[in-house]
Amino acid sequence: MAKEGAHMTEETEFMINKNVCKENVESSSDAKEMRAVILSGFGGLNKLRVTKKAMPELQKGEVKIRVKACGLNFLDLMVRQGTIDNPPKPPLVPGFECCGIVESVAENTTGFEIGDRVMAFVNYSAWAEVVCTPVDFVYKMPDEMSFAEAAAFSLNFVTAYMMLFEVANLREGMSVLVHSAGGAVGQAVAQLCSTVPHVTVFGIASTSKHAAIKDSMTHLFDKNVDYTQEIKKISPEGVDIVLDSLCGENTGKGLSLLRPLGTYILYGASNMVTGETKSFFSFAKSWWQVEKVNPIKLYEENKVMAGFSLLNLLFKNGKCSLVKSVMDKLLCLYKQKKIRPVVDSLWALEEVKEAMQRIHDRVNIGKLILDFEKTPIPLMANDSTETSEAGEEEEEPEGDNDSKERMPFIH
Repeated sequence: MAKEGAHMTEETEFMINKNVCKENVESSSDAKEMRAVILSGFGGLNKLRVTKKAMPELQKGEVKIRVKACGLNFLDLMVRQGTIDNPPKPPLVPGFECCGIVESVAENTTGFEIGDRVMAFVNYSAWAEVVCTPVDFVYKMPDEMSFAEAAAFSLNFVTAYMMLFEVANLREGMSVLVHSAGGAVGQAVAQLCSTVPHVTVFGIASTSKHAAIKDSMTHLFDKNVDYTQEIKKISPEGVDIVLDSLCGENTGKGLSLLRPLGTYILYGASNMVTGETKSFFSFAKSWWQVEKVNPIKLYEENKVMAGFSLLNLLFKNGKCSLVKSVMDKLLCLYKQKKIRPVVDSLWALEEVKEAMQRIHDRVNIGKLILDFEKTPIPLMANDSTETSEAGEEEEEPEGDNDSKERMPFIH
């Protein structure tokens, strides 16, 4: 029997014993249903529902995981709005990362046993009680890692590590500028930079977050001021690495701040998200603000411009072995207590709308987690409407408790 450390629950032990003895007990798992978040169509928060659906069937080369927690990212908000390229046709289950306990393993699939505590990448469908994903996307959790930490670890730390070390070749004495410094990737970047001697980190974030994250940054600036002039006062030659998750006008600013042989990396476009639903005006404005990149100018100024998408690297480019090697390095750093994911808050599955609103408001410091064992906070009395990001009240069908507001549960 595989172990889960001191934290093994009776439910987990029962599940393991049931699988070990499955040849003697008729299983009805295929007929079981599970809770899952369903996105019925692209748009606002009212497109999300928690409902029951059939459990996925294990395919060749896959691992079935009983999910304990999963990560919630800004990318998930963009998926909900339909602002990403070639999204799958709804209805769909969102989510790209989760953690939990191995419930079963496909025949002739090695490396994992029933009861293993694991974290995994999923090509959608992570926000469900049970997921099936190829074994190449699954990683064992350290005994000392909690499920909340595991759900906050994979996507953010692998993204931060690969941008810094695989793309930009971070070395001793270099300088890094990171946008959204209070977010999960921003905090991962800061921690990884601290593992290299004498790296200067310039962070850009809302002033309201400065007190909480000031110790993780060398210099911190408000996102609404002209940070380019402030940075040049400290470092007249600019910086070696720019990590941009915003796009828009920040692209030109980032390129202008690069030193010779510096690297600008675009890994997101959150400036395109303004209101509750997809806005073509926001898209047009953001792209209009992007400085047209002239390859001749890059050549003359000895600058590098790059893009990075971890999910495309995994699911489209097939770089599973490379990501696995990076995960191994990151888990070593975690065991050495050199890095640790920052968890902003835990939310029950039924609180996914409120959690997504918090991401939209950009007030989180670190990662938001959907915790499958958390009980939802009771609905507020006499409240039958939901406030959208645009500040308008949306009437929901009578009797739909998911439409009522809850008080947030913040750690």
